[in-house]
Amino acid sequence: MSETNTDTVMGDSSTKTAETPMIETPSNTTTTTTATTPPQSQLSTTVTETTPTTRIEEIKSIKSQRVATHSHIKGLGLQENGTASNIADGLVGQCKAREAAGIVTELIKSKKMAGKALLLAGPPGTGKTALALAISQELGTKVPFCPMVGSEVYSSEVKKTEILMENFRRSIGLRVKEIKEVYEGEVTEITPEETDNPLGGYGKTIAHVVIGLKTTKGTKQLKLDPTIYESIQKEKITVGDVIYIEANSGSVKRVGRSDFYATEHDLEAEEYVPLPKGEVFKKKDIIQDVTLHDLDLANAKPQGGQDIMSMMGQMMKPKKTEITEKLRLEINKIVNRYIEQGVAELVPGVLFIDEVHMLDIECFSYLNRALESTLAPIVVFATNRGNCVIKGTDNNIQSPHGIPVDLLDRLMIIRTLPYNYNEIVQILTIRASIENHKIDDEALMYLAEIGNTASLRYAIQLLTPASILSKTYSRPSITKEDIEEVTSLFNDAKTSAKLLEQNKSKYLY
Repeated sequence: MSETNTDTVMGDSSTKTAETPMIETPSNTTTTTTATTPPQSQLSTTVTETTPTTRIEEIKSIKSQRVATHSHIKGLGLQENGTASNIADGLVGQCKAREAAGIVTELIKSKKMAGKALLLAGPPGTGKTALALAISQELGTKVPFCPMVGSEVYSSEVKKTEILMENFRRSIGLRVKEIKEVYEGEVTEITPEETDNPLGGYGKTIAHVVIGLKTTKGTKQLKLDPTIYESIQKEKITVGDVIYIEANSGSVKRVGRSDFYATEHDLEAEEYVPLPKGEVFKKKDIIQDVTLHDLDLANAKPQGGQDIMSMMGQMMKPKKTEITEKLRLEINKIVNRYIEQGVAELVPGVLFIDEVHMLDIECFSYLNRALESTLAPIVVFATNRGNCVIKGTDNNIQSPHGIPVDLLDRLMIIRTLPYNYNEIVQILTIRASIENHKIDDEALMYLAEIGNTASLRYAIQLLTPASILSKTYSRPSITKEDIEEVTSLFNDAKTSAKLLEQNKSKYLY
């Protein structure tokens, strides 16, 4: 026999302090899946025409067509003893650089590299960004990885140092472990109870909502506050969904659809979960992954009122607002207290700054101080410049890579080398496979020669236009003729520079 109890859960309307958002910030581990069930007539028609399996296969094929520049990078391609395979995980060559990156990855995992910095230096198109993304793949999804470009710091709304600090805080994760009292179960009933509007008039308002939850051991009826009912509507929770409601805050999370309904035909990809075990009311361990920047934002947003002046004030605010140093110090104190109590664990992530030579002397001096902070991530710089001017200096002082010597002295430098002919062939083969292009061996060798004389990026960019041409001529694969025709249509950088030099009298400047 299952017992039926009635409990009342009221929404928490207390004023938020600096500590509250840390706990209430949505975690990256909690995923809410929402599915919309079509009308029965529409459902039956769709089922007779095609099966749900076919639908899922079509969706997968659409996703596989979305190919980015570094979609083929899956990791550093290292063996168990730390040595790099010549071709592995989408990376080709650069064995010394990959082995060095592997050591850095181990240091990051063991939390022995916080506050240190790495510089990837090499000519354009030698795989610096690919190496940084491979490091992020090796670290996994639990370690924050924040990429940015040096030119992002120049904004008319926010100071340069503020943008740098924001990205620093995004790169530092906090894993909060909590024991929360929750009501968990499969929804058996959602009954809103109305009452007359206290302000008068003919309309009615929701007084409370009665919701039934079922587990393997019993059922409970909960009497919920109207504010919680709004959350239930936003989550689009229906009878048959498995949810949990936090007893203290009243926040509602949808876990998935009960596996009892797994046989129903639904056009949307639904996540089915088993019926929760134990009692409806229980204590549950919840792990939330947030970044320090999430906590900054949660505490910086003012809790405005519902009156016209408050709403107008929020609309008139600039798009980007600076977070004060005082607020960050307060959050740091709370974070340190949680770490000391063993409630939270600090996860230093990776901040990747590409084109670091675009930063100026103010940013470099700020980085010197930020790297010495107790809460500092691992910073990875990348640049393709040799000796060049440090931006922002009065006398146009030159320095290696455009970085001041005092900051350069703090960095561990990994050098990337240009690819040889055989490596270019392998890279083009991988890219053609990822982009689903069929290419003849003769065309591949000819394209590799172009990559060797012009640039690897130019050779990779020719793959898609050549594929379009081969389909236009109804050829089964890309031929050498297609590559030759595409090269006659599109110039590379070196050829374009020569043409400019020869015809400079015909141009304005």
